[in-house]
Amino acid sequence: MYMDPTRWGLTLQTYVQLTMLDVHTKPTAAPVKMMERSIHSAKYIFVENLYKSGKMPEVDYVVLTEWFNWIIKNIDLSVDLIVYLRTSPETCYQRLKTRCREEERVIPMEYLDAIHVLYEEWLIKQSSFPVPAPVLVIDADKNMEEMIQHYEENRGKILAV
Repeated sequence: MYMDPTRWGLTLQTYVQLTMLDVHTKPTAAPVKMMERSIHSAKYIFVENLYKSGKMPEVDYVVLTEWFNWIIKNIDLSVDLIVYLRTSPETCYQRLKTRCREEERVIPMEYLDAIHVLYEEWLIKQSSFPVPAPVLVIDADKNMEEMIQHYEENRGKILAV
């Protein structure tokens, strides 16, 4: 997808939407369901980025948007809390390079900048799309020890206890 987003954007995002819908709706015996991303972030961040960057044709964007709107209207995808691990694009890029995943080697800094802007507009400014739940912001530019401390301070809120 990163090598040829115009060709693979619709394919990937259709699959992401399907798998996120499955995760959202799958019953769980646990009192809390935590997800790395959601159907909302898939649409509001990644689909939007493909379209705004000119890498997704308008017809593909319209089809994904119509599917997303139908899903949101007809299926309960309620969310109790969004934990935004707010990280600068520079920190993301450094961590990406440290991980050395083959599929991430082609991700440019410009992509991370664009994704960051979309997250900020959505979750911080709340100016681009509806935010389906309260947002807890954790500064993820911090080191692991500081992030764990921030998590512990918010454990009750995050785990709904």
